[in-house]
Amino acid sequence: MQEKKRVTLQSILEKNQIMVIDGSMSTALENMGCELNDSLWTAKILIEEPDKIKEVHKNYFRAGADCGITATYQCSIPGLLAKGYDEQTAEQMIRRSVEIFLEAREEWWNEEGAAAGRVYPLCLGDIGPYGAYLADGSEYRGNYGVDEETIRSFHKRRMEILWEAGADVLLMETQPSLQEALIVADLAEELGADYWISFSCADGHHINENQVAITECMKALENHPHLVMVGVNCTAPEYMVSLIEDMKSVTNLPIAVYPNSGEVYDPQTKTWSCACADHNHSYEEQSLDWMRAGAKAVGGCCTTVEKHIRQVVAARTQYLKEM
Repeated sequence: MQEKKRVTLQSILEKNQIMVIDGSMSTALENMGCELNDSLWTAKILIEEPDKIKEVHKNYFRAGADCGITATYQCSIPGLLAKGYDEQTAEQMIRRSVEIFLEAREEWWNEEGAAAGRVYPLCLGDIGPYGAYLADGSEYRGNYGVDEETIRSFHKRRMEILWEAGADVLLMETQPSLQEALIVADLAEELGADYWISFSCADGHHINENQVAITECMKALENHPHLVMVGVNCTAPEYMVSLIEDMKSVTNLPIAVYPNSGEVYDPQTKTWSCACADHNHSYEEQSLDWMRAGAKAVGGCCTTVEKHIRQVVAARTQYLKEM
């Protein structure tokens, strides 16, 4: 059977110059009344109320997103097994996340996307870090205390399922660890899958685990032919410009940033509090700064919603006028 042609990152960048990434799945679901205080997080809703996942995807397309992220950040096989699901069901849930995205994309495209002259959105198969499975905030620390084979086996099957189900690009996001990033990069290369790696960072120059410089991460990821984008997410917005500048100084790959809106996460209560938001500059103004610094894809991570994505779209409009 011939494989269905996938959407490419290159095709979106060629048409739009800047790709708009979607916003938070979790915050959007919470705004719909979903309770996410669970080790499965958004994957809980993928199982219980999948139509809400589909609606979130469509709402972000309506807001202007050129791509979307499947609800599999915390939907891992070990995580689902730990909640009492069998392996077959766990694999089906991961596969279903892509099917829901593809259904949402096609419905939105037929309802309004094609007529509006929009790009056909990219499906990003989401692979959260090992720390997301631990559900204790480890994606902001790294240093899991496990060997490389444990990390490799944790990621391998989920990546295979997401790719086989039809994701256009595998997104290894919120990576606190260069070691883990290199492991998932090798797995994606073995699959022959296009992928992008996005790090979580401690400041404007270093990723979270062991304060490794973001420039060192970029150099370590050289010579990975299927790597199509690099970037930063789930990090304070005020760090974005310097991180973009650092990455740009050592890589020719397109750079993506999708930070939090400015809040800080408490892993004990699993809540966000406003502590470091830049109240003097709108998300639109900040997004414009990131584009000017060299970002080729911009969106939002935790606590961002549709209004933030609309602001990114407005920033892109302004940026393209300046070019």
